[in-house]
Amino acid sequence: MLWLGLANWGFAAITVATYNVENYLVADRVVEGVYRPAYPKPETEKTALRQAIRAMSPDILALEEMGTRPFLEELQRDLKQEGVDYPYAEVLAAADPDRHVAVLSKLPFKEVRRHAQVPIKIAGRPAAVKRGVLEVTVATSAGDLTLFIVHLKSRRTEEPGDPEGAVRRLREAMAVRDLMLDHFPVPAGARFLLCGDWNDTPGSQPVATLVRRGDTAVGQILAAVDSHGVDWTHFYRRVNSHSRIDYILVSPGLEPVVVGGCARVYDGPEVGQASDHRPVFVRLDLDPVK
Repeated sequence: MLWLGLANWGFAAITVATYNVENYLVADRVVEGVYRPAYPKPETEKTALRQAIRAMSPDILALEEMGTRPFLEELQRDLKQEGVDYPYAEVLAAADPDRHVAVLSKLPFKEVRRHAQVPIKIAGRPAAVKRGVLEVTVATSAGDLTLFIVHLKSRRTEEPGDPEGAVRRLREAMAVRDLMLDHFPVPAGARFLLCGDWNDTPGSQPVATLVRRGDTAVGQILAAVDSHGVDWTHFYRRVNSHSRIDYILVSPGLEPVVVGGCARVYDGPEVGQASDHRPVFVRLDLDPVK
């Protein structure tokens, strides 16, 4: 399988992964065919989730649909008991009171920026990117590396005038892109990634918006397939459909250090039970000349 042997890659290599962990929180859900209100993520799903994380063993793990800090700390603690230690953890509390973006890291954070109120406008009314933007920077022997973590608006309609949340998702994408460019106005010389669940497919307007602003190339979305050459990352159970909505984008300054020039979709046997998403990970060789 594609992910085997990752530990043998370059000494200065770092693995970054993004994973929507599907309601790692208390929520109404169906468990073993029974509707259960206000129920935690089942232990069988948590076990499968940890198996997938251990198999990838990323150095930095971006998370979407994470609950509040106690839930993140539970995952952090359970992984440590199973031999994978992430000493550094952050979660962002934004407008969505339930589902958050978060990060676990084996590397200490040099800087953490919690963008909980990224402004947008919907139908002329002020609003904010619902789950905010979590920004973390780590120091490496080859220089700083910055990670932006997002979970854009889902396709569930909340406003009659915005079917499938398309307008809000586009506004959120524009705000996220502009935030990154405010911090890195010259992406060609910058080293950053944008990871997360963007809730839209390749070629859609929100995805295209995150890649470019006018003549400025913000970054490159990494191609990603699993061990069978298949690229889907989300399974929509209700209609039995598969799509790619989870991405890793790298800045132009980071493209040369992407090992193999692409990312990977992890498709171990446990992923179907862990979440309705499959994780995406990339290996960065930050010191390719040895």
